[in-house]
Amino acid sequence: MDHIIHWFLDPFQFEFMRRALWAGLAVGAVCAVLSCYLILKGWSLMGDAISHAVLPGIVIAYVTGIALPIGAFASGLTCALLTGYIKENSRVKEDTVMGIVYSGMFALGLVLFTKVETEQHLLHILFGNMLGINDYEFLQTVIISLIVFVIIVLFRKDFLLYCFDKSHARVVGLPVVFIHYSLLILLSLTIVATIQAVGVIMVVAMLVSPGITAFVLTKQFSKMMWIALAVSLTSIVAGILVSFYIDGATSACIVLVQAAFFIAALTTSRLKNRARLSSGKNTLIAN
Repeated sequence: MDHIIHWFLDPFQFEFMRRALWAGLAVGAVCAVLSCYLILKGWSLMGDAISHAVLPGIVIAYVTGIALPIGAFASGLTCALLTGYIKENSRVKEDTVMGIVYSGMFALGLVLFTKVETEQHLLHILFGNMLGINDYEFLQTVIISLIVFVIIVLFRKDFLLYCFDKSHARVVGLPVVFIHYSLLILLSLTIVATIQAVGVIMVVAMLVSPGITAFVLTKQFSKMMWIALAVSLTSIVAGILVSFYIDGATSACIVLVQAAFFIAALTTSRLKNRARLSSGKNTLIAN
């Protein structure tokens, strides 16, 4: 028993591990809650689009000397607004528009990235640098995550009604346009906070895996949020511990743990469905 306790606690004797843990829990909580709405709304690809679209904003922010999160937020929000504008003014479907816009902006970011000569190692923006977060990045990540989390919790019913049935939300008097762009802004802010820890490439998994895992386990949205939170936070802790002991990439280990949770949830759901069907058949035969 003592060996197991030491296995869990020994890595967190180091300050950088404790900092990574708290930053990971902060982004994990907000990503879990937001992922439930993204799954319900069908915006999984939107998180992928914005996470890739922030790259040109980050590079431009570095060149101009402004804070990187400001550039990332501006670039991500531009992608979201541009996607909405093209969808509303053309016959092209939303997923197609997102594919075109985000791939174009990501390509622009890669071109700028390769042309910028810098002593700063910008690759952590792509792949994350969870164990190397400095004090400024830590505070920024925690504060942004906390703000987004509180807003989502306070207006969770309005967001739920909009994501579930936009027409009904409009009928009852909710400002659906304002809610639409509020969700996009919250998503952009979440991505800005998350890329400091897990990077652009892994952020989409953080925004999808907890919600989809909970979705296959329950049909009640309140339970879905609690399950997503549990999956996300557990994955953060387990991923950090695994990465410490195998000396692997922390963000990748976290995503792998989340993938394992999804596979386990999907398997459990299918076994329950089979058991329910078998029970129904037996009852029918008995009758």
